[in-house]
Amino acid sequence: MPASPSLFPAAQLRTLALVGPAAAGKTLLAEAMLQAAGAIGAAGSLERGSTVSDHDPLEVKTGHSLQSAVMHLEHGGCRVHFIDTPGAPDFIGQSLPALEAVETAAIVISAAAGIEPMARRMMQYAAERELDRMVIVNKIDADADLPGLLAQIQEAFGKECLPLNLPDAGATQVVDCFYNKAGHSDFGAVADAHRALVEQVVEVDGDFVERYLNDGDIDASELHAPLEQALREGHLIPVCFVSARTGAGVPELLDVIARLLPNPTEGNPPDFLNGEGADAELMHATPDPAAHVLGHVFKISIDPYVGKLGYVRVHQGTISPGTQLYVGDGRKPFKVGHLYFQQGKNHMEVPSAGPGDLCAIGKIDELHFDAVLHDAAEDDHIHLKPLPFPEPVHGIAISPQRRGDEQRMWEIVGKLVAEDPCLKLEHVAQTNETIVYGLGELHLRILLERLRDVYKFEVETHPPRIAYRETITQNAAAQYRHKKQSGGAGQFGEVHLRIEPLPRGTGFEFVDQVKGGTIPGQFMPAVEKGVREALAEGVIAGYPVQDVRVIVHDGKHHAVDSKEIAFVTAGKKAFQIAIREARPVVLEPIARIQITAPEHAMGAITGDLSSRRGMVSGTDSGSLGTLTVSGQAPIAELADYQSRLNAMTAGQGSYALALSHYEVVPPTVQQDLMSGYKVRDED
Repeated sequence: MPASPSLFPAAQLRTLALVGPAAAGKTLLAEAMLQAAGAIGAAGSLERGSTVSDHDPLEVKTGHSLQSAVMHLEHGGCRVHFIDTPGAPDFIGQSLPALEAVETAAIVISAAAGIEPMARRMMQYAAERELDRMVIVNKIDADADLPGLLAQIQEAFGKECLPLNLPDAGATQVVDCFYNKAGHSDFGAVADAHRALVEQVVEVDGDFVERYLNDGDIDASELHAPLEQALREGHLIPVCFVSARTGAGVPELLDVIARLLPNPTEGNPPDFLNGEGADAELMHATPDPAAHVLGHVFKISIDPYVGKLGYVRVHQGTISPGTQLYVGDGRKPFKVGHLYFQQGKNHMEVPSAGPGDLCAIGKIDELHFDAVLHDAAEDDHIHLKPLPFPEPVHGIAISPQRRGDEQRMWEIVGKLVAEDPCLKLEHVAQTNETIVYGLGELHLRILLERLRDVYKFEVETHPPRIAYRETITQNAAAQYRHKKQSGGAGQFGEVHLRIEPLPRGTGFEFVDQVKGGTIPGQFMPAVEKGVREALAEGVIAGYPVQDVRVIVHDGKHHAVDSKEIAFVTAGKKAFQIAIREARPVVLEPIARIQITAPEHAMGAITGDLSSRRGMVSGTDSGSLGTLTVSGQAPIAELADYQSRLNAMTAGQGSYALALSHYEVVPPTVQQDLMSGYKVRDED
């Protein structure tokens, strides 16, 4: 295990997340930064699978980051904690939480590819969390129009995007333009860029504006306070140019991080909430190492051999081995065993971690994503504002290849779901299926590969069944007598009931209107039990029945032979007879759908939605050439929707689903469902 790194006070800490599209070069940039700072001897390669951050066997296999990776380096008297994140939209459950752990979001853009949708999304997310933001233009050694790209960045993200350095000597190096007042770059005179920066920074402080107007310039070394204010307010979004491949601009980037980016006392503190619901009060942590502890678990990793590891951003107080910590509103504290700084997969044991540090705590089962760790019982209701994760709507049904492995499958998939907040696992009782939901085809494919390659567990998959329902459309009545004689013991129960339709979404009501004890009170729960059994099984197509009121108004009993089982059977049979007389129908789930995509694709999207029995309810202009379409569509028509959306938008569309309500299925669909049920019933 590597030697313990020395500890740094908060003022000497920097934290940033490398975010942005896949293939922008974030992983190789992380390697170049580690090498330039002397944290590693030589930069690894994606081809050989030797990079610090992409250490997972599946990452090596695919050549892409699939999980976030936490690293650190030392430069210019500062410790820099930084996180390399995946760029594919399917893995945003790894990228977004990284923003909770840092002061600065560094949006990495490939000079060759330009501004891609993921860069826009991450810039927007970072702005919503009020993080300091910077743009890193990577791959400047590519044959690209860099001045044109800077103009596009300013058009996309605002005029406040100004270069802190500029490419020079044919993009083989970069020249600083914050501290430098003169010199030349590939873009022209450095003086122009310097002037623009200084003017942008001084605008946040009236005294500096006056000085600037009087003196014509201000030494950049005096601008630390207004610079930090400009970064906090989003009044300045610095742009830096690098080539991770050649190393051009990497030392200068490290200088920018150490000299200009905020420490934990200078950035916007995250919004903690104390309390629940509408009564929750906004509060901010104080980056004081002597205060009581507040830490946030921003990542969980579960290794089949090492066990569970919780990655924690310390916001307040100090954590050391032996510290007693509570997890959220848990009543029983746990004792911190080993405390680590991570360098990719390598653990570096440390004696303590203070405000601004990103550390890892191992082998504590109670740790979970988004948990707040604290050492004071009165802090048990503190939590962070929830992140705006997209809803996982792409589902597949899974079952173990070997019978009897259901429990093990549930445990293993549960571990993978615990690592990724955009995965969801549920058992659907109505269809008796285990379904795992993700953000897309790739997301679920990687999950299945991880099951097979890491956990050596094979599953079978198929599309999930649609959760149809049954209901009635008119009143009906029925009665049923259950009478059975076998040997000396008999069974007798008679139930008279009426059924009425309820408004859609109401559920089920059971009403006891029996008078005169025709059904003794002790048997009414049995009648209700029988009715509920019939509700769960369905009557016409085998789906649960909903939105119905059952009124039991009469019946008969026998002093000797009446038993609970008799009234269960009588209640069930009477309900089944009644429902067949009440014009039963099958209902299908209708989803609310929100589709975000480039403007040019909207005609194809709305046309496709209409052809699938969908309905568009509105459109909203998004940022920079995107539109959001809102509408409704039957879930049965949205199978494999991501693939269709990718085809219509060249992979630039995304969607979110939420259950809206149930509606009657078209007659042809109902006929198919009913005939299929009859076949099964006869079997």
